[in-house]
Amino acid sequence: MNHLKHLDWPFFEDRHRALASELDAWCAKHLAHGAVDHEDVDASCKALVKALGAGGWLTHAVAGEGEAIDTRAICLLRETLARHDGLADFAFAMQGLGSGAISLMGTPAQREAYLPRVARGEALAAFALSEPEAGSDVAAMQCAAREDGDHYVLDGQKTWISNGGIADFYVVFARTGEAPGSRGISAFIVDAGLPGFEIAERIDVIAPHPLATLRFTRCRVPKSAMVGAPGEGFKVAMRTLDVFRTSVAAAALGFARRALEEGLSQSKERAMFGATLADLPLTQAKLADMACTVDSSALLVYRAAWERDQGRTITREAAMAKLMATEGAQRVIDAAVQLHGGRGVRRGEIVESLYREIRALRIYEGASEVQQLIIGRDLLKNG
Repeated sequence: MNHLKHLDWPFFEDRHRALASELDAWCAKHLAHGAVDHEDVDASCKALVKALGAGGWLTHAVAGEGEAIDTRAICLLRETLARHDGLADFAFAMQGLGSGAISLMGTPAQREAYLPRVARGEALAAFALSEPEAGSDVAAMQCAAREDGDHYVLDGQKTWISNGGIADFYVVFARTGEAPGSRGISAFIVDAGLPGFEIAERIDVIAPHPLATLRFTRCRVPKSAMVGAPGEGFKVAMRTLDVFRTSVAAAALGFARRALEEGLSQSKERAMFGATLADLPLTQAKLADMACTVDSSALLVYRAAWERDQGRTITREAAMAKLMATEGAQRVIDAAVQLHGGRGVRRGEIVESLYREIRALRIYEGASEVQQLIIGRDLLKNG
């Protein structure tokens, strides 16, 4: 099966094709199954960020002065990394998401202080938006920042924060009160180790990723650390998510591609009733459904990425891509597990790890139900 065949599609330029091919070769060398320790997650994430930085891949996760983030490149990178190793995809994605606000709306001083270190893999980034009572409903945010001379003083909690506990800095969103609801939120760069900032809890989830709850208690942050203007935090967050939401769909696509490959291999090799599993019509039907799901997801992902790179608004397209790719990947991976029989649920098998990896993607950066609301509302508004 040629997993690079879709690079011939007109969505891509030659530089994208070269990028995906080069990364695929790099992954085959550095991310072979079992090469990444998924037990010591913190150490592995740090090592992966350094390796991705040394390989030059993280330069695509940040934008240079006057440059735009190449959405198609981000998506191709995440799809390729996810197909090889979920933790490597996570490490790459968090460098982009965590520093995305600075790339998009940071001051020259902020960009100079953080982005080169992120690109070299020398500083780990994190994006701190969610709270115990404010996940999809950002307007319910309670974490607050009050002005005090040349500083803002942060109080409150953030939770489900990726890279929590290992990040060198966090882009934190807090209510500053310029207006009610989502309009009274601002964004701040908070360096790890600031007085009043602590890791309240590390969160263990089914796929090994570093997650934590953050607590701020009279944490003083200089005004120069604000990203964007006061009250523009929601705008900062949404612009960041507009870029990286499509890339979540791309990661799901990478997981689904690998599951289809594993399912095909298993079907051809497994003896069954005097023939092979692949000879059974039910198996062929299942494989057909898996392949259709992978290709339809890819078309939605790269349509959205291409549209954004043309400067167009992709609210509906990004939501469609994330909804269909993540939900579809869940079905494809489940089918691959079924094709493996008992082996499919044995810890350490590729399809078993894919099964654990995919579940969170249907929730974070906007749950599937939120994507449905976005699509429905956009249809009613714009037809």
